[in-house]
Amino acid sequence: MKNFILLFTLIFSFSCSSDEFEKDGFDKDGQSYDGPIETITFNGIVRQYIIHTPQGYDGTSKLPLLLNFHGFGGQAGDYMSYTNMSSIADSENFILVYPQGTNLDGYPHWNADLNGDDNKSDVDDLGFIEALVNKLYSENLIDLKRVYAVGYSNGGMMSYALACYKSNLIAAIGSVSGYMIQNECTPSHSMPLIKLHGTTDYYDGGEDYNSVKSVLDFWINFNNTNTDPIINNINDNGTSITSYKYENGNNNVSVEHYKIINGEHVWFSNDFNGKNTGQLIWDFVSKYDIDGLIVD
Repeated sequence: MKNFILLFTLIFSFSCSSDEFEKDGFDKDGQSYDGPIETITFNGIVRQYIIHTPQGYDGTSKLPLLLNFHGFGGQAGDYMSYTNMSSIADSENFILVYPQGTNLDGYPHWNADLNGDDNKSDVDDLGFIEALVNKLYSENLIDLKRVYAVGYSNGGMMSYALACYKSNLIAAIGSVSGYMIQNECTPSHSMPLIKLHGTTDYYDGGEDYNSVKSVLDFWINFNNTNTDPIINNINDNGTSITSYKYENGNNNVSVEHYKIINGEHVWFSNDFNGKNTGQLIWDFVSKYDIDGLIVD
């Protein structure tokens, strides 16, 4: 298990220099969002989350759920505004939830691993998300076979942790500028992944960071996909992006990676052949339910 003290310190110091990260609500004193905030009490702690139901939803059907996790130091409301996925939820008809992390030395965070002696935090965020999913299901809002997790930075870590340790809940995951801190795990089913990462953002790994290649190799091997990807190049106003698609995995799942050349530690604002980051992620994860590729 990784040393979280060094890990979070590195994320904090690296991200603090980015204007994009500041838009993620990097403010321990509060957030600008003034809309409704829902709560659930878990392990004696009142946990918060923001839920967006699509316009026109009449409550008579159970919809897919996308959980979107803010980065270290982030606030759910500001992150919701910045990632701007509400209109996608409206047009694609899914429930969008932004959970709020608890404070760690004054900064919201996610404890993205099983609890252990070298964790910086002992908050059971995995249990919190399980309780939240069960609450939404009990309210007849969501389809349990179509629950997806995506996150930015420390939130990306959380999506990997859910895939590893709560895979019975999660159908597919996405990570934006996020690091997988697990070296091994055994999900209960094949797990589709879409990963967006910039080449200036510890792309080749570091002392406490797995390289992008090692993370992709883990999920390619776990899902038993093709090892030779379909490669495409995108030019977004001078920014070079290369996509890698590893297809034909177990249950017809795939692993996709978008490599942003000179990309930094951000939620990307690039144009991916007519799609923004949120749409790209939704179009990928929504192809799957917990049994694999959805066949019409």
